[in-house]
Amino acid sequence: MISTKGRYALRVMLDLAERGNSAETEYIPLKDIAERQQISEKYLEIILKVLVKEKLLKGLRGKGGGYRLTRRPEDYAVGEILELTEGTLSQVACLTESAEPCSRREHCQTLPMWKEFDALVHDFFYGITLADLMPGGKYS
Repeated sequence: MISTKGRYALRVMLDLAERGNSAETEYIPLKDIAERQQISEKYLEIILKVLVKEKLLKGLRGKGGGYRLTRRPEDYAVGEILELTEGTLSQVACLTESAEPCSRREHCQTLPMWKEFDALVHDFFYGITLADLMPGGKYS
């Protein structure tokens, strides 16, 4: 299940993308994003910190500060944003990067199914960009 953190991260990135926000545009204040998205500023700061740290956004403090995208909307995969905020999109623990080696792996009859499902989820979310979610995009 995708948590509020992942869903809010998508909403914020989409909010910035819809405002023509890219490396050439002005910074959008945290307060403005929080108001439009009806997300508390405190919770939004936690999410934005992750996105800035991973260079999906650029943040600037002080007067005229705020946040902006570092790339064009079509260069952001939804899967990338979700994995940064959720940690993994894997539905079973044994397929996560940090999983302990499973002693049943070689004999697990359900593992191929879980691998296929994980691939479907991964390919689905990595096949959608922010631009696809914007007005006029594939999902608008």
